[in-house]
Amino acid sequence: MLTYKKYTGVIEYDSEGKIFTGEVIGLRDVITFQGKTPEELERSFRDSIDLYMEMCERDGVQPERPYSGRFNIRLTPEIHRRIVEEATLQKKSLNQWVADTIKQALSSR
Repeated sequence: MLTYKKYTGVIEYDSEGKIFTGEVIGLRDVITFQGKTPEELERSFRDSIDLYMEMCERDGVQPERPYSGRFNIRLTPEIHRRIVEEATLQKKSLNQWVADTIKQALSSR
């Protein structure tokens, strides 16, 4: 993964074309980049983000920002009840309990 100006790109290698390709994730807009070397790939990633921001400025629109910090999740009623109970036992809001649990899961990777 690459990160630049709070945008994140994921990379794949095309062994047939002998080129790295990537896409910025977390946006409705599509931003892609490519390169034959890691250095070329990183430069293309940064250039693509800069170009996207310039185009937005030129067109008078706000660049889309990845990850607002909000997401919706569908659960069974039973799981919903159980996590509310667990949050209550820990004297946390449901939101805080979910955020803490996710943070803990990610830190154990």
